Amino acid sequence: MDEMQQALFDAPPPPKLPVYVPEEFPFFHGAQSMSETGFIASDWVSTLSTVDKNLRELAIELAARSTQGEVILPEPKVMFRALTLPLAKVKVLIIGQDPYPTPGHANGLAFAANKNVRPLPRSLNNIYTELHTDLGITPAPHPDLSAWQDQGVLLLNQVLTVAAGHAAAHQKIGWSPVLEAILTAINDRATPPVSILWGNHAQKHSALLSNTPQIRTAHPSPLSASRGFFGSKPFSETNRLLSLQGQEPINWSLPLS
Repeated sequence: MDEMQQALFDAPPPPKLPVYVPEEFPFFHGAQSMSETGFIASDWVSTLSTVDKNLRELAIELAARSTQGEVILPEPKVMFRALTLPLAKVKVLIIGQDPYPTPGHANGLAFAANKNVRPLPRSLNNIYTELHTDLGITPAPHPDLSAWQDQGVLLLNQVLTVAAGHAAAHQKIGWSPVLEAILTAINDRATPPVSILWGNHAQKHSALLSNTPQIRTAHPSPLSASRGFFGSKPFSETNRLLSLQGQEPINWSLPLS
């Protein structure tokens, strides 16, 4: 056996990629089951029950793609993480596009990533830069935004899944009715939250959020941040609008460790 053959023999096997069946996606079983198993807050059930058929079809489609070798992100158990925040407690809505397509990054919250991800996603880095300019808050060294969610910030992507390495790959597979149901429920609240709509993709949903105070600026991505995102002061403006509603402002600072 020559050295090349020995090297091939000693090489570790490639990592085993997850292959899903429809039942492994919590939403395959419907909104009521998602609530009972802790994947969404209970007051989202009436909203998502109206799209149970769509959710089931999405689970079947994602499973088929997985069987064909597509790596689906994020993992199923966190796809609806944003809706673990109860509808009744939503004070601010921030709409993203779709999850990060890099394995290990997406965690179910728009613009956020798993805490150990480095370097920071570029859009989030720009968000932190504007946060510092706006409120003087020291940027966190990590991309974990769960402290915002804990205070009532709904970090919602328009599309809740993506193919690894292919941004926007799932924009046309059937998530639109689910998003529309969620936004309609938010808009119909007695005290609608403040909506932060960064970029054209988010702003195309402004009509569904007609009852909410809206902040509309350029997207924080490196391609557009300098064309109206930087200097827009969305965080202080959000807190001003919350105060006008008689609500407590958001503490936008994040743990530094």
